[in-house]
Amino acid sequence: MEKKAFVTKEKIEEIVKSYPTPFHIYDEKGIRENAKALKEAFAWNKGYKEFFAVKATPNPFLIDILREYGCGCDCSSMTELMLSNAMGVDGKDIMFSSNDTPAEEFAYAEKIGATINLDDITHIEFLENILGYLPKTLSCRFNPGGYFSLGTDIMDNPGDAKYGLTTEQMFEAFKIMKAKGVENFGIHSFLASNTVTNEYYPTLAGQLFELAVKLKEETGANIKFINLSGGVGIPYRPGQAPNDIRVIGDKVREVYEKILVPAGMGDVAIYTELGRFMMAPYGHLVTKVIHEKHTHKEYIGVDACAVNLMRPAMYGAYHHITVLGKENEACDYKYDVTGSLCENNDKFAIDRMLPKIEIGDYIAIHDTGAHGFAMGYNYNGKLKSAELLLKEDGSVQLIRRAETPKDYFATFDCFDIYKKMGF
Repeated sequence: MEKKAFVTKEKIEEIVKSYPTPFHIYDEKGIRENAKALKEAFAWNKGYKEFFAVKATPNPFLIDILREYGCGCDCSSMTELMLSNAMGVDGKDIMFSSNDTPAEEFAYAEKIGATINLDDITHIEFLENILGYLPKTLSCRFNPGGYFSLGTDIMDNPGDAKYGLTTEQMFEAFKIMKAKGVENFGIHSFLASNTVTNEYYPTLAGQLFELAVKLKEETGANIKFINLSGGVGIPYRPGQAPNDIRVIGDKVREVYEKILVPAGMGDVAIYTELGRFMMAPYGHLVTKVIHEKHTHKEYIGVDACAVNLMRPAMYGAYHHITVLGKENEACDYKYDVTGSLCENNDKFAIDRMLPKIEIGDYIAIHDTGAHGFAMGYNYNGKLKSAELLLKEDGSVQLIRRAETPKDYFATFDCFDIYKKMGF
């Protein structure tokens, strides 16, 4: 797969007249086309719903685009629940999947009518003590342990993850919940991250469908939905083949008809909680080259840093880079592309072959539409950047302003120092 920026040098030069770099910019056209494809891929399932993982890109303007295609919200914290509720998302369209959850967050989720997905068997009693009852609909997150493999390839290690109930606990939990008045049950699982294969969802679905049949047979639980969660990834590197969501949807349908339908469970709804797949390819971090340094290596310094995109510093994650206006030039210069944090891992690229870069060039860092802005922080007193939406008609809309020093110091507003700063 070739990596092409969805903005040009000329477009960015126009945008920066109003919004200085760095900023995250999102492609409305791409987001809409992808949401439409997902909806069509699972249209065979009457109850299907995508609960967008709010943590990936918690911006109401972008979430509202997805809501036009029937998407709900997957929340993992109080503030994500508050955002979804303030946007007018109906409780039935909110899934609350959290872990190590504070009591007040469970209480608020129930207050707004969200579906609660329990991460541990002890949370049944914890939730009952908070509410004085159990909701009529509850879900449990399943973790089978061990390694999750596709053929001979190990995809991830669920046994080392802090999330979910064991197989034995799932059966015990369903029996307990049914005895306490729960009427509708859900099963949720996330076994591998950022898989770039059409086989992940169908394989996971097969495991969950077989579990669902056994749970129904042994506990009598009325299983209303099976949530495949996230894990469908994107090709961050050039040359990687992307997932085909329509192929994935059709393969899940085949497993559904093979396992659930014969068991009399052909009315079970399929849910997904995609974040990265929904948004990542449709976001760029745009930054300007402000310094070059020639020491033991060749360094290019930009006006963004790990505050704007944490993944390369945190995981060593690869994000493709386009030097805007030089797309057709030979990549025959080796650079480290760096930010200004007082941390040596504040690098967007290491030993990356790129065209010759000059001060003043604009760089588009790809695939930042999910887990980009959202993972930002304020180390070194750095401020978070603006978020912009490139609309289908070519216009640009500000969908989050850049932070200011006043925002950074706002939590000092009860101290004299705040007044001395002139705020």
